[in-house]
Order: sequence, then C-alpha cells, then structure tokens
Amino acid sequence: MKVLFDINHPAHVHLFKHAIAELEAAGHDTFVLSRDKEITTTLLDRYEIDHTPLSAMGTRKFSLITEWLKREFRTIRIARSYDPDVILSVASPPAAHAARIVGCPKIVFNDSEPAHLASKLTHPFTDRVCTPANFGVDIGENQVRYDGYHELAYLHPDRFEPDPDSIREHGVEPDDRYSVVRFVSWGAHHDVGHNGLSPGAKRRLVSLLAEHGDVYITSESPLPEEFESYRLPIPPERIHDLLYYADLYAGDSQTMATEAAILGTPAVRFNSFAGESDMGNFLELEAEYGLVYSRSDETEAMELIRELLADPTTKERWQEKRERLIDDKIDVTEYILEQIYELGGTAT
Repeated sequence: MKVLFDINHPAHVHLFKHAIAELEAAGHDTFVLSRDKEITTTLLDRYEIDHTPLSAMGTRKFSLITEWLKREFRTIRIARSYDPDVILSVASPPAAHAARIVGCPKIVFNDSEPAHLASKLTHPFTDRVCTPANFGVDIGENQVRYDGYHELAYLHPDRFEPDPDSIREHGVEPDDRYSVVRFVSWGAHHDVGHNGLSPGAKRRLVSLLAEHGDVYITSESPLPEEFESYRLPIPPERIHDLLYYADLYAGDSQTMATEAAILGTPAVRFNSFAGESDMGNFLELEAEYGLVYSRSDETEAMELIRELLADPTTKERWQEKRERLIDDKIDVTEYILEQIYELGGTAT
C-alpha cells in the first residue's frame, strides 16, 4: 500500500509520525509532503522522516492564497506520479483536490471548528473526516467521531514515556520548579478576528511566573529581545519531556495547552476563542476533566495562575485527573492506522 501524507504544521508531524513509522515497518510505502512553517521541516528531519517541501509560509497579506495555489499544482503533480492508495492530511485543500483528481480515498483529521475556509475547501472532496467526539460541528455523512484528541496520537502513554535525562542534558533539572510559556503568531486563516496575549500581558505573565521558578518560552513569531533570556533551552523534539515535568503551562497556543493537559501539567490558556463558543476539545478539557483553564480575560487568567502555583498539591491533582482522561480516551495512532487500512484496501 502507498500512503501520501500532507504535513503543513509542526503539530501535524507529531500527529502522523507514529503512523508513518508503523506503516513503513509493516512494509508499506509512504510519501510525505511538507511545508516550511516554523519548525515543521526541522521536526521531520530530526525524526528521520523523508519529506518533500512544497512551499514556505509567507508574511504578506495574500501570501496564504498564493501559497495554496502553489501547493495545489505541486501536490496534484506529485500525486499523479506517486499514485497513492490513500491520502491523509489535516484540512488541506490541495491534498483533497489531488485525491479527487487521481481517484484515491482521502482522509482528513480535523479538530478545529474555527478553520472554516480550509474546511469548506477540503471536506466536500474528502471520503472521511475524522473528528473528536466533542467536535462542535456536524460535517455530514462523511464525518466519523472518535474518543480522543490529535495529541493522543503521540502523547498517549503507549506512545510517549518522559525522559528526564533528555532535558538534564540541556541544563534543566526536572525536579526544579519551572513553567513553560508558548506565544503564537495569530497569522493563520482561522485566526482572523481573534487574538492572544497582548504585549503587556506577556510581560506580566513572565514576571509572575518568574516569581515561582524558571520560565522557558517557545514562540511561533520572533521572540522579543526582552524575553531572550527565557528562550527555550532544549531542541524542539524534546518539548514534551520539558512540558511533562513543568509545574505549569501558560500561553495563547491551542495545541500546547492540550498537550499539557494530556501530560498532567496544569494549563492556563489565554485567547479570544475562550468562552461558551470555544472549540469542543477545550470545553471538554475544562468542564469534564478540569485540566485546562481557558480564559479571554487576562486578569482572570493571571489570578488562576497565582492560585495554581500557590497550591503545593496542584501537580499531584492534575496527574490524577490525567489518569481519568487516559482511561476514557483511545490511542489515536491506532485509530489513524485503522482508517488507513480500511480505506486503503489493505487488511491489517
């Protein structure tokens, strides 16, 4: 069986990396298309996943449209040459259109309700749209739901075991008190009209966290000079080890807040998506499991952080909550493989 993966974001590398490895170990062939966005290609290289870069993230107003057109042409050309049995992506219009043209099944994994434009250009050309059970949009008859999150494809205990030595090598002692902070750029098409932490809130957040231990910042956009001393000291492929041993995660990222929750690290998420109409994952992670606090009010979020850091039992309580979540959810990599084998026409 030949499987084509379209990977556009660092989170997609993690989502599909174990499925790619298992397919290849079983004797199947994979072809990975990549996008030069943040550390996407770096991660693929570090995990020794062969890939073909098709485009780079632009910085101008209409660069996303021109990039999609470029990827459309190149993806179709490669798909015709490779002739895959199935194509996988996360809401990628070029991959969906290529699948329709070459006549092979297309599987999409979508966990972001706000990604309206990409979804409208992808879902009608897709054979199966796999979403978390709590996904707040009814896509139609090609939608299937599963009990999990994208992040459980790589952070489920069957897939991930934290390694304290991997961060000690870079000067971080896992038993010391520290927090991890993530700033995103808010330049994606589904981010239009939304915002994360203001510059002033970033300063207040870092100052507050620094009162309780070390602070390590990872940023999608260039890190301001005033935060340079807090720059992440580890290579990007070790971020989940760092996050596992942290006392707290805080920031305006969607993915890393969920990763923290699954690892049992208290998480406070600041951005304008938070509220009653938030994404299904975050509504569930807060209401059902109490693992992530999502707030649009910066003052309220700061107060939550103070309370969490002042309570010596916080980390222990979060690990207990995490165990309940893991008991309720599935290994998403296994689910990805089931979809591939079913639609690709090959028995496991």
